[in-house]
Amino acid sequence: MTDLNELAPNILASKTSSLVITQTVIDDLKHRASASPLKRARILAHGDPQAPLHEMLIVQTKAVYVRPHRHHGKSESLHVIDGSAKIVYFDDVGNIEETLDVGPSNSNDPFFLRTDSPRWHMQIVLTPYFVFHEVTNGPFRREDTEFAPWAPDENDAPTVEAYLSGLSVRLGVASPTS
Repeated sequence: MTDLNELAPNILASKTSSLVITQTVIDDLKHRASASPLKRARILAHGDPQAPLHEMLIVQTKAVYVRPHRHHGKSESLHVIDGSAKIVYFDDVGNIEETLDVGPSNSNDPFFLRTDSPRWHMQIVLTPYFVFHEVTNGPFRREDTEFAPWAPDENDAPTVEAYLSGLSVRLGVASPTS
């Protein structure tokens, strides 16, 4: 992976104007995600955080927690490459509105989804790794992402574990923390 710069821990970007992803690159991202405290790693295909289009290859482990959130003024698409997850949509107070099982194109699950609306959402990874291609409009500005006030901050490990355990029971899936 000599053609990649590490912009931040487990956030990589191409050193050149083109990017080629191989299984070796994905395997390296899986290793990085496993070793990461946040249990995720990504490559920014767009390179520059100020780019008007953001395209990323993201790997998450089963133990990942991304706080439920929504994006204002942005569209977002997700294309599954490997693994499976349950996408969970919530109402404004944290009740589950809808779930969607997603997987790669050779599964019977949807493998591509796109939304233009600012819906509360998160994903529960169901396999050891979930690898996906995500596209959204940039530039990245933290204030464009609103985190759910009814869900714990990712830095509060005991509360996150309890939240994920309860959510997993409601969804009928194994808890990511077990």
